[in-house]
Amino acid sequence: MKQRKIIHVDMDAFYASIEQRDHPEYRGKPIAVGRAEMRGVVAAASYEARRFGVRSAMPSMKAIKLCPKLIFTRNRMDVYKAVSAQIHEIFHRYTDLVEPLSLDEAFLDVTENKPGIPLAVEIARRIKKEIRQELRLTASAGVSYNKFLAKIASDYRKPDGLFTIHPSRAAEFIARLPIESFWGVGQATAARMHSLSITNGAQLRERDQEFLVRHFGKIGILFYNFARGIDERPVESSRIRKSVGCEQTYREDVTKTQALENSLPILAEELAGRLARSGFRGNTLTLKIKFPDFVQKSRSITVPDCLTDMEDILPLARTMMEELDSGDSTFRLLGLSVSNPLEEHPPGVWEQLWLDLEY
Repeated sequence: MKQRKIIHVDMDAFYASIEQRDHPEYRGKPIAVGRAEMRGVVAAASYEARRFGVRSAMPSMKAIKLCPKLIFTRNRMDVYKAVSAQIHEIFHRYTDLVEPLSLDEAFLDVTENKPGIPLAVEIARRIKKEIRQELRLTASAGVSYNKFLAKIASDYRKPDGLFTIHPSRAAEFIARLPIESFWGVGQATAARMHSLSITNGAQLRERDQEFLVRHFGKIGILFYNFARGIDERPVESSRIRKSVGCEQTYREDVTKTQALENSLPILAEELAGRLARSGFRGNTLTLKIKFPDFVQKSRSITVPDCLTDMEDILPLARTMMEELDSGDSTFRLLGLSVSNPLEEHPPGVWEQLWLDLEY
């Protein structure tokens, strides 16, 4: 079987970079896309703002405390979508096997490519150059023989980076990789890994599959394979799956305090595991709650980056629960799911949406 050549392209601070491109007065300054309001949320932050600790999905008030000179600019989703379409046009000059993960991120399979270029790194270099020249934006790219390693490679030298993980060097590279860099390892899983004396890829590789499944469930199989540089997931130009979720009906109703402190963290960790196992990438989180009288409520929030880790999911889930329920309610069911809204909800992507009560 012919070894695959996979490129992962990730735009650098996409929304914020577009604002700095289109507004010269913002260049070199800390900016955030979003609303500077009590209930506002940072949709995206420039690299200048990130140096102060500002990040996407952060409450605007917290961001201002971290960076008092932070400049807020309104969300222009129509512009971001149009630029994303231009980027994808560049991708399709080289291959039609393009799997979008969000507006600013995609996998490309260039094993067979339109210009017939033998080296994937040369294609990545050309794509970066064309994005810079035509759109005046920068992208980081990772090149390897599977999705797992290509994604890690694209993060390795951001911003404006290009990094290749060659098959002959993959084992050595993975051995040095901090456990936190593995797909599916969030804060809670990383803490559990450390408690088992697993802090890097080499130590993870020493554990057999039975051990990892016993401690981490089915996602342990994924960790076992990743530690060995194995990831057989293909680049899919069309994704059928629309969401990944989990829910729990409780034998005894849980209080709001129990839900915030215990139930939601468990659900968030389970959801992160399912996302890792499926390879699904979405950026809309939905919380569903059902009361003892069977009245059901749900709320969704969309962020610019894909939700993959527990530490990304849990704060958003807690915020939505606080907003959905203001009393001392108890719950008989809680559920969390991640979906991709790029086709389902193109406008108003940064609005938090109340959904109708269901009886």
